[in-house]
Amino acid sequence: MASGRRLELSWSNKDMRLLSHGADRYEWVQPTDWRVSEVRLLDEVADVGEEPEGNLVIHGDALHALTSLTATPELAEAYVGKVKLCYIDPPFNTGETFKDYDDAVEHSVWLTMLRDRLVQIRRLLADDGSVWVHLDDAEQHRARCVLDEVFGVQNFVATVIWKKSHSRNNSAQHFSSDHDFIHVYARNKDAWRRNRVSRTAKSDADFWNPDGDPRGDWRRSDLTAAKPYSDGAYEVVGPHGDVFTPRAGRFWGLSRESFEELRADNRLWWGKTGRTFPFRKRFKSELGGLVPTTVWPDEEVGNNREAKGEIVALLGRKAIFATPKPERLMEQIIHIASEPGDVVLDCFAGSGTTAAVAHKMGRRYVTVELSEDNLETYVRPRLEKVVKGEDPGGVTGSTGWSGGGGFRLLRVAPSMFEADEDGDLFLADWAVGGDLARAVCAQVRYDYEPAGPFTGRKGRSRLAVLDGMLTAGVAELLLSKLADKETLLVVAQAIEPEAEELLTARRGGSKVRKMPRDLARRGILPSRLVTLTSTPDGATS
Repeated sequence: MASGRRLELSWSNKDMRLLSHGADRYEWVQPTDWRVSEVRLLDEVADVGEEPEGNLVIHGDALHALTSLTATPELAEAYVGKVKLCYIDPPFNTGETFKDYDDAVEHSVWLTMLRDRLVQIRRLLADDGSVWVHLDDAEQHRARCVLDEVFGVQNFVATVIWKKSHSRNNSAQHFSSDHDFIHVYARNKDAWRRNRVSRTAKSDADFWNPDGDPRGDWRRSDLTAAKPYSDGAYEVVGPHGDVFTPRAGRFWGLSRESFEELRADNRLWWGKTGRTFPFRKRFKSELGGLVPTTVWPDEEVGNNREAKGEIVALLGRKAIFATPKPERLMEQIIHIASEPGDVVLDCFAGSGTTAAVAHKMGRRYVTVELSEDNLETYVRPRLEKVVKGEDPGGVTGSTGWSGGGGFRLLRVAPSMFEADEDGDLFLADWAVGGDLARAVCAQVRYDYEPAGPFTGRKGRSRLAVLDGMLTAGVAELLLSKLADKETLLVVAQAIEPEAEELLTARRGGSKVRKMPRDLARRGILPSRLVTLTSTPDGATS
């Protein structure tokens, strides 16, 4: 669908947002619904290992977690614009229902789910960061359109084809599906830089050293080019007086001066007899790694069978995950798109492969998992074994990992608000005391900084949260505690008009807000609940 000169994909309810209610229920709401903009707290559950601060494992809905990372001041400072690589392996929407998750939703639900998360991911990416979206044929073509809209067509980098199967499925109805797609987009393609990959036996098969050059093995490189070159039309003389010029329609690809420099440095090959057309010698020791290709065979980066074997070997046969990815695949992606110490994000943790490999490769990571069963069966025990050095499989050998580090386990908190049958809001039972103060800080984007009667700060503005009424007496007390030139934001459940007038008159720029009314943006239209029940054709009703 064209909008002006912009090409975009259209789908039902594209202008709306989705709220997640567990693994199989979503609710369509207006973008102005307060639940869309609410910033959930991330509650501490446990610290595992030593120095866990840089690594986060978050239990909860990915959109809530990403919103918290982008909007909570202390988290935003650490992660907004700091994520170097985001790899996501979302449900493929194949129409199947797996043991670990439901993979059959209506296209508009799936596309909105993806779009909303990509928008938050883009905010977290560094200017030289990239996102890698792993899919199969079911939705990848539509996902490309969404990626174009969110990141811009100009920031498309490549589509990697990964051969995921080790053998042909000869019982397939039409074709044996042997590959997946991984779409790569940069936050800013002009700033993004990829690393080269390691050389392979296959890539080095044509290196040799027939002349015993002390610089080691080399391969031949053509010295000519089809494009006319101003200094590329000349004759050269071989070791035995033979005269050579490029064949008709071709030219030397370098100047005569450069050619003679190569001759002087013994970087020309005239054949074993010294009488053949010259080639340049390219030394393996000087070439470094290889530019990544877009086709990744399973013998180089692993396949589905290898991935399942890694999980079983690590966690036992009872912990069989339906769709894990091999560690070698993640090692390749993380190597190409990041450096040690960089932050790697995966908001569909699944069996925890991304975080496990990132940990072994010395990257920091944030990973999010909705399913508590997945978290406790796969992600947490897997990472605990990595931390303790009890994971000998996967890429442990190639990375030299022997244990260490740690991670913080967090949980997305429930909403600080509840609504009655008439839609009127009130504070949730848990939103009292320090928890209420933290939750209010998140909504108004203040750093949580308890000090005397104040609970937060933003620059020279202080925040006071009152689990009761703001009276004139309380306002006088708060004003007496302010430093010169500081202003005050008071969030209270009830407000005396005289108190608000006193506060704003005595300290210009100060404000008073009532909760929950002023902390929640209200929607315009009633919402519609979607239950993801599979129909025979794989859609949902």
